[in-house]
Parts: sequence; structure tokens; C-alpha cells
Amino acid sequence: MEKIITVLHDGNYSCVVENSNGIHTFSQRGVADLYNMVKNQPRFLNGASIADKVVGKGAATLMILGGIKELYADVISHPALALLQENGIEPEFETVVPFIENRDKSDWCPLEKICYEESSPDAILPLIEEFINRMRKLQNT
Repeated sequence: MEKIITVLHDGNYSCVVENSNGIHTFSQRGVADLYNMVKNQPRFLNGASIADKVVGKGAATLMILGGIKELYADVISHPALALLQENGIEPEFETVVPFIENRDKSDWCPLEKICYEESSPDAILPLIEEFINRMRKLQNT
């Protein structure tokens, strides 16, 4: 984990994944990279180690569904931490917060808010898909 945590910080990436094929870096905002991994390369996260800057409940869901082995987060929300622990993952982290804030820090992150009431990764995934699809449509208009 030390190596990918160093890569995360030194490269200013949003997420670093180490799997059987080596170390991979990602820079998209939010859960876009994790969502793409789970949807387009279902085995990519299986057994992987991840170092991530910010982990909310949506990201935690995608990591669980992807089958990660271990996680380090600079910041993790209480709901994400609880979901990971309920699914057998004990993450390392620097800071735990009540919830992930949106970009201008005026409210909750929209995905954290959408996922908050659900307790099952299988129930949360369709909410994430709907959110991602809505965001992609907005970007294309």
C-alpha cells in the first residue's frame, strides 16, 4: 500500500489501483473512473489494492462490487466506512467525515446524498448508474 499511496500523492491523482497487471493511475473527478472499471472491465478491481483521495458511499459501493482487497483513503465518509466494514473491508484512512461535501462545500456531494438511505451495494448501483448517465447527458448538451 505504501507505494500506491506515494504514487497517489506524488502524481496528484484521484485514484491509484494496483492489480495483477501492475499500478494504474486515474484522474477523473468523482466516481467516473471507478464506474468505468466496474462496468467495462469487471475483473479489473478483483483483488486490487486502491489508494484514493476521497471515498464516499458511491465510491465504496463500486469498490465492493469490483471485489477490491484493500483500500487507503485520505478522506472517507462515515457511511462509506460503515458500508465497507459491513462487506468485510477494513480501510486505512487519514480522516473520517460525516459526509462528503460537494465541490463548493455548500452541501453534501450529490452522489453521497443519493446513496445515503440505501444499505446494499446492489441497491446502490442503479442509483449510481442513473446519476452518471444524467451527468453525461448534461456534459453533452
